[in-house]
Amino acid sequence: MTGALLIMGAAGQVGGALVAALRAAGAEVRAAVRDPARAGLPDGVDVVAADFDRPASVAAAATGARGAFVIGGRNDMPGLLATLASAGVEHVVLLTSRSVLGRVPGNAVADMWASSEAALHASGLAWTILRPSGFSSNALRWLPQLAAGDTVRGLFGDAAIAAIDPDDIAAVAAAALTGRRHDAHHLELSGPAPLTPAAQVEILGRALGRPLRFEPLAGAAADAELASLFPPPVADAMRRFFDAGEFDDARVVSTVADVLGRPARSFEQWAAAHASAFRAEAR
Repeated sequence: MTGALLIMGAAGQVGGALVAALRAAGAEVRAAVRDPARAGLPDGVDVVAADFDRPASVAAAATGARGAFVIGGRNDMPGLLATLASAGVEHVVLLTSRSVLGRVPGNAVADMWASSEAALHASGLAWTILRPSGFSSNALRWLPQLAAGDTVRGLFGDAAIAAIDPDDIAAVAAAALTGRRHDAHHLELSGPAPLTPAAQVEILGRALGRPLRFEPLAGAAADAELASLFPPPVADAMRRFFDAGEFDDARVVSTVADVLGRPARSFEQWAAAHASAFRAEAR
């Protein structure tokens, strides 16, 4: 198939890895970012300015593209998808979350992702939806604490997550965009093993050669941390996910291996690959 593949949010973790994967495969890639001058994307990529909130910029970026990668959660997802369709896009790979599975209505986060999926289903576009678990790269939120010492204080200490490397999400997205074997599929994605925050911190400590420890936050300290990180509806959603048990993010699925023909990358592999980021922060 000919024609460019439009990557919306190409400056993000998954989007950036997807651009690199597609370029390595020889695909024609058009990367949509807010500020092309700061994109830092590989040579040979057509970098264009586009803002989700400015439909004209999205239409210009999408013109001539045959497929697009889109991250869900936008307020006007139907409008965005209509703009892509009008520009000639035929197929959309949408990134949401597996929190939509078994969704209890009224959870702001799960409802947001479900709304994005419903918009794509109703759009008339060919589609593939990726539903990943929590990202391994969420561990980067601990950078400031690890720059200050060897103790990580965090939320939901009992919540095990089969965290996935964003590069694996990008690789599956590349397969869906280029092969079209996954049209009309909801692809649930996970990493290879469920790990609690304490287990992740221990693994990260081994990668860094440091005696790290995890200290769970509870009570008023947990409430204050949630309030500092999220607006109230999202904080409530997090409590419902991990305290009330509305969401099982520990389940391991084989989709990455099924699609790519290799195992999903472990948290140990992610930590080793990104140890330099933690060391740099500590200096």
